[in-house]
Amino acid sequence: MAAKARLTLSFCTRYPGDIMQVSLNPDLEARLSNLAAQQGRDTESLAREAIERLVDYDEWFLKEVEKGLAAADRGELIDHQEVGKLINSRYPG
Repeated sequence: MAAKARLTLSFCTRYPGDIMQVSLNPDLEARLSNLAAQQGRDTESLAREAIERLVDYDEWFLKEVEKGLAAADRGELIDHQEVGKLINSRYPG
């Protein structure tokens, strides 16, 4: 079993000095380091940005699902043919 690299990310939390540690396998750590070098950034800031994007997206996605479920509960549905037309208009061919 390959040893895991340790990347330590510091986050502002309720308790000053708290540190969150994220374990990366060596391949992912190398890819992160290469990407950071290409962008002229440090790995911690790049990892923080990636985590923030993931959290932002997941929060948005869950809200959109909740909105869709609420619309379905209200009976605001699109029938099968309308879905087909919508897909065909967006992705012709």
